[in-house]
Amino acid sequence: MNLHRMLLERKAAGRPVTVGLIGAGKFGTMFASQCRLTEGMHLVGVADLNPDRARAQLKLGSWPAEQYSAASIDDALKTGRTAILDNADLLVTHPAIEVIIEATGDPGAGIRFAIKAIDNGKHIVMVNVEADAVAGPILARKAKAAGVVYSLAWGDQPALIADHVDWARACGFRVVAAGKGTRYHPTYHQSTPDTVWDILDKYMKIRDRNSINPKMFNSFVDGTKSGIEMTAVCNATGLHAQAEGLSFPPATRFEHAEICKPRSAGGVLEKAGVTEVTSSVYRDGTDVPHSLVMGTYVVFESDSAYSQECFREYSMLQDSSGKYSCLYRPIHMIGLELGYSVASAALRKEPTGAAICFNSDVVATAKRDLAPGEMLDGEGGFCVWGKQTPAEASLEQGYLPLGLAHNVKLKNAIKAGQRLKWSDVAYDADSLAVKVRREMEAAFAKPNAKVA
Repeated sequence: MNLHRMLLERKAAGRPVTVGLIGAGKFGTMFASQCRLTEGMHLVGVADLNPDRARAQLKLGSWPAEQYSAASIDDALKTGRTAILDNADLLVTHPAIEVIIEATGDPGAGIRFAIKAIDNGKHIVMVNVEADAVAGPILARKAKAAGVVYSLAWGDQPALIADHVDWARACGFRVVAAGKGTRYHPTYHQSTPDTVWDILDKYMKIRDRNSINPKMFNSFVDGTKSGIEMTAVCNATGLHAQAEGLSFPPATRFEHAEICKPRSAGGVLEKAGVTEVTSSVYRDGTDVPHSLVMGTYVVFESDSAYSQECFREYSMLQDSSGKYSCLYRPIHMIGLELGYSVASAALRKEPTGAAICFNSDVVATAKRDLAPGEMLDGEGGFCVWGKQTPAEASLEQGYLPLGLAHNVKLKNAIKAGQRLKWSDVAYDADSLAVKVRREMEAAFAKPNAKVA
């Protein structure tokens, strides 16, 4: 509880935490809007392929034009203003910048910038959870070896869930399940950027359809983002993916301890110690009241009868047996909270969640029957969605990571619902993202296991 004090000390010393932001999308803009108001933190530069968009986004985030008028990174450092760039490498390699925020959302770009930041002695805050799902374990290992911090992004749900898990374990509780809420129905797995509006219009009043990217929004709807985020949670906490991935049981925020417990105890989980995402939609299409649609949770247990009685006395959300209990956070504010990760990395040298193992993967899964010669269009597209899968099974079967299922041509026919394999696509073995992923697979495979 001392990050703010530490930031004030850096301000008083005339050495604010210096930050470079790559990507001026929604997450980056939300961070920028708060960074402008955070004492002891200086957003030195924002890099985006479209600098005009970056300027428009900062204006949208309530920045005065003068504040983002620096002519260069050096000018920004001298004047306290911010430079807008179209070349992110200038931020990553500049010696005066301490923390890089990777917020592009592109797995290949995220891996490249993360490695370059690590090689240049920068802490890296990986908003790009898509890249983390592909290669987070090896990126975190490389950062640790280099003496820098690789961190998940506070405000995004994976970091918040990892914090719930850490809290429960530090208090001596056994973690049974952890995850988040979302809006889900089994039919959503077939959702495409064209049909996603049929779903969005039911619960979001979007006046200007041109203001959002339907492909990006579709990744939240079709189950992909949940698989990506729960993969990040598993790899950061040591929790496991269930054999068939997420089941998305409907649940009110008050029912998680009853529902997210093992089947042997009357719940829906195949075992304890896994991730699960609950739905705000019942299978008949009606809305779940008091859902956790924007929140996060952890279900835990104690083998102490005394502790279980204390759960009751202190109004914890227990299951019917009293053995299991739940703590939840009803909301997350993504980029508005991201400064917490930046400060933690720079001042405590501590990540707000980072991969410690390779327990979970997210695998490209066919939305429909796919024919040889088709080009896959990746996350949120028309061809595949991302299914959470145990990493061991992914390695044994040679499954294709969702993050690498973009702009690759199919070699084989794939049935709807089938998980794709590396051997099903013509991938570029020389691409950096593929090389890093393959390096990770070899590094984290069990001894004597063959990596497909």
